[in-house]
Amino acid sequence: MLEGLEAAEVRLSYTQKNNDIFRIDSIYFQKQYLKEEKILRVKGSRRLRESGAEVRSFGAYSLNNEVHYLDAGIPFIRGVNMKGGRVNFSNMLYISQDAHALLWKSEIKEGMVLLSMSGTIGEVAIATDSWPYPINSNQDIAKIDVRKAINPFILYAFLLSRFGQNYLKREARGSVQQHVFLSQIEQLEIPKLGTEFERKIQETIALSERHQLQSGELLHRAETTLLCAISLDNWQPLEALTYIRNSRDAFAAGRLDAEHFHPRFAALLDQINRIGGVLLGDWLIKIQRGKQPDYVDEGLPVVNSKHVLRGVVQLDANNRCAVAGDDDLLIQFGDVLVNGTGVGTIGRSATYLHHDKAVPDNHVTILRPKKGLDAVYLSVFMNSIVGQAQVEQRLRGSSGQVELYPNDIAQFRVSLPPVDVQKNIRQFVEQSYAQKQRATQLLAAAKRAVEIAIEDSEAAALAYLESRKHPTRDPADA
Repeated sequence: MLEGLEAAEVRLSYTQKNNDIFRIDSIYFQKQYLKEEKILRVKGSRRLRESGAEVRSFGAYSLNNEVHYLDAGIPFIRGVNMKGGRVNFSNMLYISQDAHALLWKSEIKEGMVLLSMSGTIGEVAIATDSWPYPINSNQDIAKIDVRKAINPFILYAFLLSRFGQNYLKREARGSVQQHVFLSQIEQLEIPKLGTEFERKIQETIALSERHQLQSGELLHRAETTLLCAISLDNWQPLEALTYIRNSRDAFAAGRLDAEHFHPRFAALLDQINRIGGVLLGDWLIKIQRGKQPDYVDEGLPVVNSKHVLRGVVQLDANNRCAVAGDDDLLIQFGDVLVNGTGVGTIGRSATYLHHDKAVPDNHVTILRPKKGLDAVYLSVFMNSIVGQAQVEQRLRGSSGQVELYPNDIAQFRVSLPPVDVQKNIRQFVEQSYAQKQRATQLLAAAKRAVEIAIEDSEAAALAYLESRKHPTRDPADA
């Protein structure tokens, strides 16, 4: 009777099981959720709590009053640091040793699986041996200590899979700000899988992690090479509590804030000019911000400030789509994108290395360099201590509403080393990009293999993993 309809019929007794607040809404009983639950139970599963795993949280919310963020110290992971199955340690806040000791419930240890349970529900990561311990985390992150009862890599891949993500979507509560609670995470049903399959999944994820680390190391080599090439590898900013500037300097700059005239900026620009600095605006074909997109279900992908990471433009299924007019500005291969808004992300830069065109939103600035200024070299320069110092000098606004406008970016001073040096730096970045894409492909393969093992068989899943052993092109570049 209900075939072909988005409607489900269940018994009252079923609604009362594992449903602690007795939800009877249609979202909770969607056909897809019921189907996946049935597949798991037929295949054979066990609840997280019954397996002996422990799910930890932050403790009392009042402990937030004891947390004071620092520029250095013990890394403090928040939901915004988790994306695509990984933690980004380059945009991290820190806490003191005393705060870390007080927040013992939220300490992260190797082998734990992390799950965002508030706001952006369903972001997942696994604490590996390459992380900079000790590490702590905030109240939005659940820490799952498997206590050797479950292979943490299987739990990690399962949570990333469609089955894990749909379970979290089903259990999410709240209207504006949704949450998943510890008791619901404990009820998560984990598939029972063979030892050989678990070993293959762990190997695949570990290999993915190695490629991710190599990607970061190559980016670091690119920046180190740049600073050495422009004789700024040992540069240290000047510290001064007081300083004097002429009023004509203020009027010429159109600025009255003391930060803009700090001596460290003048010292940096003097050093750049001594080695042949040029005005960035003179070396750009185009420097322009995007506009507010007209979002649609199908169209060109939109790139906003969240997608412009340090050295990488993220383009995947999570990008929204928009339509663009004939005269609208579009992102093309080789453009340098700069975040123009937001504390913590402003000035972050990356070269667009995807072949499909994209739409920039109104917080992203496109830099299109002239011949002689390599785009990849420029993005590395912008992300370096030299570029970021100029971001700090030229940003405008306060109270979190900071902006970096195109006409201010055009005033940056950029060192222009020989073409072969720029090419060498570009090669490091391209290699880094390839390593990152391979890491992403391997993680996606592990996730998909778990889905195949549940839907079909472990033999079919292992055959799929074998077929994904060799690198493939980035789908976005196809």
